[in-house]
Amino acid sequence: MATTLKQLGQLMPTNTTAASIYSPGASTQTLIKSIVVCNTSAGAVTYRIFHDDNGTTYDTTTALYYDVSLAANTSIILSLNLVMDDSTGNLAVRTSSANDLTFTCYGAEIT
Repeated sequence: MATTLKQLGQLMPTNTTAASIYSPGASTQTLIKSIVVCNTSAGAVTYRIFHDDNGTTYDTTTALYYDVSLAANTSIILSLNLVMDDSTGNLAVRTSSANDLTFTCYGAEIT
């Protein structure tokens, strides 16, 4: 078994539709430790973060954060302990405004 600490994914959504930022590979267990959300716009923007351990359902049933407002030109570090061990699972994000928020996910992959 090998453990690799790394950036798992980074995404600046280009629209307001939920999109996957990370999905583990086959035979990979993942521990997601943090997500940094950065607002690069001149106004507040809301975001949503979803964790569907076995699919791509991005609604209130898989929401971790829902319509959270992030002030203009600020960042937040979300500390997590999410385990993913199914290659069909997804960590996904959605914003209220396109091209304004960058999401960066950090953690460890165990293969």
